[in-house]
Amino acid sequence: MSSHALWLEEVSVVRGKNTVVKKVSLEIPRGKITGLLGPSGSGKTTLLRAIVGVQQKVTGTTLVLGQPAGSLPLRSSVAYATQDSSVFSDLSVRENVSYAAQILGAPQANIDAVIDRVGLTAQRKQIVRSLSGGQRSRASLAIALVGNPQVLLLDEPTVGLDPLLRVELWELFRSIADEGRTLLVSSHVMDEAERCDMLVLMRHGHVLDCDTLPNILARTHSTTAEEAFIHIVEGNRA
Repeated sequence: MSSHALWLEEVSVVRGKNTVVKKVSLEIPRGKITGLLGPSGSGKTTLLRAIVGVQQKVTGTTLVLGQPAGSLPLRSSVAYATQDSSVFSDLSVRENVSYAAQILGAPQANIDAVIDRVGLTAQRKQIVRSLSGGQRSRASLAIALVGNPQVLLLDEPTVGLDPLLRVELWELFRSIADEGRTLLVSSHVMDEAERCDMLVLMRHGHVLDCDTLPNILARTHSTTAEEAFIHIVEGNRA
């Protein structure tokens, strides 16, 4: 078994007349949290969609758990939580998770287990539109987890949340990774780099660096991820 959950070689994506992901080559390790960091418009969401296998006009090679992206064997092994909350607002938390479980063919026992796991036990019967933003993020995560996936792709899961809720979600992500699952988490908040095992820094469709935070800081003589990112960008302009 390969030590890499995701393997990309020369992956490019064209949208309209623009190439928004440009010859990206990556190896993402299993059982780790990898942060996909960069400003809005850098191509993070498009790259995630290419990895899931739902993006059109993709060239290059994308393997997920050794299988081509989007292939049938990956249906229950890969989960994707989009930036917009992937829940039905007029259903309860449990009804949303139950619906996802039926689509995935997941055991009914998984439904309440994942609701408890994401801390929504008291809200299981609550209609989603009445939840807070942080609770909706947790409901989306429950849906992603109900099929017991080995790879989770989370697109800006902490956007718009207050600092305390962000910390709680990252603690949950860590506990999931500690079970041996692979998480690829996109964010434009650079201080979230400190919570990741590996970092992928993106800008204008290019991967600028892929390494651990300590290695990136040492190489750029920086003290923060934001400072390192700026240093790398300015170095590429030179």
